[in-house]
Amino acid sequence: MNIRNGAAALALLTLAGTSGAGIIFSGTSGSHAASAEFSVSPSGELVVTLTNTSAADVLVPSDILTAVFFNVTGGALTLTRDSAVLGAGSSVLYDPQGQPAGGVVGGEWAYRGGSLNIGTPGSRGHGISSTGVGLFNSSDLFPGPDLQPPASPNGLEYGITSAGDNIATGNGGVTGSGGLIKNAVVFTLGGVGANFDLSRIGNVYFFYGTAINEGGFDGNVPTPGAVSLLGLAGIASLRRRR
Repeated sequence: MNIRNGAAALALLTLAGTSGAGIIFSGTSGSHAASAEFSVSPSGELVVTLTNTSAADVLVPSDILTAVFFNVTGGALTLTRDSAVLGAGSSVLYDPQGQPAGGVVGGEWAYRGGSLNIGTPGSRGHGISSTGVGLFNSSDLFPGPDLQPPASPNGLEYGITSAGDNIATGNGGVTGSGGLIKNAVVFTLGGVGANFDLSRIGNVYFFYGTAINEGGFDGNVPTPGAVSLLGLAGIASLRRRR
């Protein structure tokens, strides 16, 4: 076997077993599609990248991704709100104030831990949201200025519109929202430690709109070991070509 190619395949296997490599939950429901990537930073923070991956146009408020909820197994976990910023290549629409300084949107997004009952099958212990839903208030906000009043998470503002959104369309609730993000936000939560096991995260739920009955869906994670199997297949292929 070529040593260089063998080392690359081994590196792929190593990456598959590294918690810092990240794990992605995704899901779809009709024209809605979303993903949440969880990873651990070198300094031991939990990084959550929430993306509205739908290619469909956004027409009504219930098409806007406003929250993600999840559980963490293996004991209680206390997280701190470190930052919330626009994802790479993302921007703010419909806000007359323009783009937020440094991409900081923390004043419009909240995190809360504890048992959260959002009216879905089973309650989640952790939630990140741009809307109140009777669960989040001003004390739950990430650091950052209030980009649009009120000061508490409320309404549709600064939710996440789709990757395929046509900004020339949409009803007044969308275009007059005061600001929407296209198409991802990155949240950093302190308190997990560099050796945190990402397999503890599960029961992910994507939430849309501003009311419980506006809908949402569960996220599905790729089968554990799928990347490792890919690595093994690569090694087998390299051996056949040696």
